[in-house]
Amino acid sequence: MQRRQFVQTLGAGSVLAGVGGLAGCASGGGYGPKVVVVGGGYGGATAAKYVRMFSDHGIDVTLVEPNAAFVSCPISNLVIQGSKTIADVTTPYDNLTKRHGVKIVRDMVTSIDAEKRVVKLAAGGELPYDRLILSPGIDFMWDTVAGMTKPGAQDKVLHAWKAGPQTVALRKQLEAMPDGGVYALSIPLAPYRCPPGPYERACMVANYFKKAKPKSKVVIFDANDDIQSKKGLFMKAWDEHYKGIIEYRPKHKVVEVDASTNTLKFEFNDDFKAAVANVVPNMRAGDIAVRTGLATANNRWCEVDFLTFESKAKKNIHVLGDAIQIAPGMPKSGHMANQHGKTCAAAVVSLLQGKEPPQLPIYANTCYSFVTDEDVVHVASVHRYDAEKKTMLAVPGSGGVSSAASELEGRYAHAWARNIWADTLA
Repeated sequence: MQRRQFVQTLGAGSVLAGVGGLAGCASGGGYGPKVVVVGGGYGGATAAKYVRMFSDHGIDVTLVEPNAAFVSCPISNLVIQGSKTIADVTTPYDNLTKRHGVKIVRDMVTSIDAEKRVVKLAAGGELPYDRLILSPGIDFMWDTVAGMTKPGAQDKVLHAWKAGPQTVALRKQLEAMPDGGVYALSIPLAPYRCPPGPYERACMVANYFKKAKPKSKVVIFDANDDIQSKKGLFMKAWDEHYKGIIEYRPKHKVVEVDASTNTLKFEFNDDFKAAVANVVPNMRAGDIAVRTGLATANNRWCEVDFLTFESKAKKNIHVLGDAIQIAPGMPKSGHMANQHGKTCAAAVVSLLQGKEPPQLPIYANTCYSFVTDEDVVHVASVHRYDAEKKTMLAVPGSGGVSSAASELEGRYAHAWARNIWADTLA
């Protein structure tokens, strides 16, 4: 499948082949079915928009999201590199309300009563629901890295793995770092959000150093045995563009951090002191999912029915995006969360109408990675529901990776971002 075709799959048809007749729910006066969506990332915002669209605006949708605007993790490594600002990857939620009638509540959900079908808000209110769509993203397992729960440690040694203030703060740390300093990036054991993301970040920091701090180095400490995505393409980029700048060290699991000295301590290797330490810790489903008892896979990830994304632990609660226990070959990515959102929206509308949900969801995923400020590589896949195995499986022969990095793929990457932001939020 060609790249332009993958960009085109962002339309609703990519996940909803054969879905029709979803309009006609009772509407008006708040008497129709109520859907509450928690979390306005790629999964939640898409689900909120498409529940309204697929129900012909007949289902009441409330999105609970503490932030005033959506900030995209994809493309945010360019903010760290310096060719983008955080404003370039930020989109307001306004159109969800103006164009689609989604009610937005700026708040956090503190608890979920699955029996009464009510979510409780930090500000004190409650929201009843007929169906709840939970897209809580990831939270960090700081207790697995000694020293990082000390006061101030997380403000000094950043993760920058949720795009926003820490993305900007990491850029400022790199700017303040003297030429000749070392930036150390610690990668957790898989699974984690965005498999190629750390290696792209290493490229973007090295790209900045090459231009502005030529004596500086990037050292990647990977807890995994090897590069987790696009290995050959990243190694080629490091050799061609960043020889002597990027050093990759696999099998380096960080178990402790001394934030006062930016010192990383490993399970089996010598300590390492950096000028800038960037520690991406182990991840699990967002806190609200864990507290609600939805994280049934190792107390980390939420198991779902892939036809509907309904939780296997609690009825009438659907879980999307990076928080779920993924199917074979399915990455934790923004594009995949967007596809989850559409599949779930179609299922929720069908269920609220007393109909069978669509039985053959098919969706695509593309992850672009910048290896310079212009040259990009991708990995792509197509996934189809397998009724016998009751999971999503990669379609044999679909997808693949770039043959080489190119500026043309850079243009595709920017087009992908514009299209998916519009698909999710416009």
